[in-house]
Amino acid sequence: MVRREALTYRSVGVDHQAISRSLRGFLRAVRPPRPSGHGRLRLGPGHFSGLVRVGRETLALTTDGVGTKVLLAEQLDRWEEVGEDLVAVNVNDLSAVGARPLALLDYLAIPRPEERILRAIGRGVGRGLRRARCGLVGGETAVVPELHRAPDLSGTALGYFPPGRPPVTGERIRPGDVALGLPSSGFHANGYTLVRRLVEREGLRLGSPLPGGGAPLGRRLLAPSRIYTPAVEALLAEKIPVGLAHVTGGGVRNLARLRSGVGFLLEGWPKPSGLFRWVADLSGLGPEELYQTFNMGVGFVVVVRSSSVDRALATLARAGEPKVWVLGRAVATPGVHLPALGVRYEGY
Repeated sequence: MVRREALTYRSVGVDHQAISRSLRGFLRAVRPPRPSGHGRLRLGPGHFSGLVRVGRETLALTTDGVGTKVLLAEQLDRWEEVGEDLVAVNVNDLSAVGARPLALLDYLAIPRPEERILRAIGRGVGRGLRRARCGLVGGETAVVPELHRAPDLSGTALGYFPPGRPPVTGERIRPGDVALGLPSSGFHANGYTLVRRLVEREGLRLGSPLPGGGAPLGRRLLAPSRIYTPAVEALLAEKIPVGLAHVTGGGVRNLARLRSGVGFLLEGWPKPSGLFRWVADLSGLGPEELYQTFNMGVGFVVVVRSSSVDRALATLARAGEPKVWVLGRAVATPGVHLPALGVRYEGY
């Protein structure tokens, strides 16, 4: 039997290295000025959210979108899930610096105004906002048939720090700290260019279940991103985390964003199951590509002192997170290392 060449994110048009080079060029070209007046930047590009000091207050800002998952929503004519994703991808980035979500602005670029679709997206957005306890303060709906054949959903979120809560930037992480992993609900909103190409190549039916039964493949692929705000808020109320990471595009590499000079040795990452086992088996991708493309079962990472592990696990259980993995520990060597897989990433 002739073995098919493995698909990679690069082979389907998403080249991480080219993206990084282009982004560095963009940032060098921007050369932003310092904010005028009494505002100043505390945390710039490269982290999960930007931090701005205004007077005595620190605000967090982030922006993100749902990406090509909307094309799957279009195929299935199901839109509520990607509405929820629109909230999740933003509020989770706010939570990754310890900010409490305050407000969301949405940007909907659509080929035509279809009330039925926008109403369904709105229901999903509303569900996500209620979960995150975040308000919607406005947005933009652009009808651009020349640019988009399917809706493009993105947003910008604003967060704040309650009195007595400093930002959690990862600067306090030290070797010996423990990384805890919160489960994802699936691919969340990353890797869908590759997933959809794989479905197409294999001639899979979205209405059929995966081997072993369960919900149809399309429904499982469309499962909305989890919102980790309640869990993070519970931990922050107890002043437990020293680092927080939202595992999105870039996969496990996201941990390298937390603190330069410190790395992570991850010996307890869960074995792939469900959709992650399916995509690994069907795609032929090796671990290095899989773990930098998908979240591989862990959607959010909390870093705590080793003495705080039991308290963190108990707090998470009370917040509705009984299934938490002890992933590994922070080490003095930079990079992210999964020794069982023979994979090491030097940075994000």
